[in-house]
Parts: sequence; structure tokens; C-alpha cells
Amino acid sequence: MSMPSPTEIAVLILIGVVMFGPDKIPQIARKAARVLHFLKDIANTTRDQLREDLGPKYADLQITDLNPRTFVSKYVINEFQDDIDGIKSDIEGVRNDLDAGLNDLKSATGGQSDGSASAPDQAAEPATAAFGSIPVPFDSEAT
Repeated sequence: MSMPSPTEIAVLILIGVVMFGPDKIPQIARKAARVLHFLKDIANTTRDQLREDLGPKYADLQITDLNPRTFVSKYVINEFQDDIDGIKSDIEGVRNDLDAGLNDLKSATGGQSDGSASAPDQAAEPATAAFGSIPVPFDSEAT
């Protein structure tokens, strides 16, 4: 939700003066301030009660943390971040090992592959042409 511009605020004040008159505007403003103060107290009390009930782990709980996405990212994912980082580094190591093995295989075979990946499939071209521009999946190893 965006903040109203100064012209919008001026129009709202002008409408308020016209509708309620200049004598009642201060009373309405005081009532509105009391209502906002009351609602803020309710929110703070609720937040403090939640902090107390949830325990010291959630001592830094804020009202915005009650959004499920924020709550999960702050209190669930952060606990497992070290594990996630370890898994990422393990996967990166496996990827590097596979790349090194592939490079060794290419150098051992003289830079040529087994021929199946470099040669175009003759059967796939007529199937594509038969159905127009819609490609038809074809697995040469399945036949």
C-alpha cells in the first residue's frame, strides 16, 4: 500500500472540513488518534504475549514476521543454512569431478564422442516434418 500524496491529503482535509465543519474536526481527530493508539496497544500486547508463549528462541519476533513467507525464511530456513551450504559445496565438488572425468574421457578418445550425440537423428527429421513445426519426441536408444 502506497502513501498518499500531499494533494490527496489536502483533498481529504478539505472534504472533512466541508462534511463535518471546522468545529468538529479536532474532536474527530482526537477520537481517531485514540482508536489508533488503542489498536497499537493491542498489537504490542499480542506480540509480547506471542514472544512469551513461544519462548526465548522467538524473542526477536516482530509483527511482520507473522507473514508465513517471512516466518519460514527467518526461523526455519536460517536454521538449516549451514546444511544447505554444505550440500551445495558437495554438489559443486561432484560437478567438478564429473567435468574432470568428462574432460579425461574426451582426451582419451581424441575429442570424439560415441557418435550418437553428434550425428543428427534421421528418424526425428521426418517425424518433425510430418507434424509441421511441432517437434515429436524421439529416443534413439529406446528402439
